[in-house]
Amino acid sequence: QVQLVESGGGLVQAGASLRLSCVASGRTENRDVVGWFRQAPGKEREFVAAINWSGSSTWYADSVKGRFTISRDNAKNTVYLQMNSLKPEDTAKYYCAAGLVRGNVDTDYGYAYWGQGTQVTVSS
Repeated sequence: QVQLVESGGGLVQAGASLRLSCVASGRTENRDVVGWFRQAPGKEREFVAAINWSGSSTWYADSVKGRFTISRDNAKNTVYLQMNSLKPEDTAKYYCAAGLVRGNVDTDYGYAYWGQGTQVTVSS
C-alpha cells in the first residue's frame, strides 16, 4: 500500500501562485509515474500533470501548459506542482495519484493510489 498526502492549497487571487506537495509513504518502491488531477464542483475529474520516476518525462494538460510545473524529490518522497498565473477556472480540489497500472498517464482509472486532495480556490 502507498499513502499519499497533499498539501499547499488555499485561497488566492487571480494571477497568484501556489505550490502543491504530495508526500508518499508506505511501499513507495512501487511508485513510478505520479499524476495530479483536479475536480471542480459539478465536473468530472480531469488530468493536470504527471511525471515519471526520474523526472525525465513530464506531461501536462493543455489548459495548464506553460503555467504549471511538476517536479519531484525522490529523497523526500515528494512530488510538487508549482502553479503560476492562476485563473478562476483553476479552482478545484487537487489530487495526486500513484501506482499507474494501466492506461495512459492522463487516465484516472489507471492509478491505484489516491490522496484525499487539497482545495485550491482562485478569486477573480
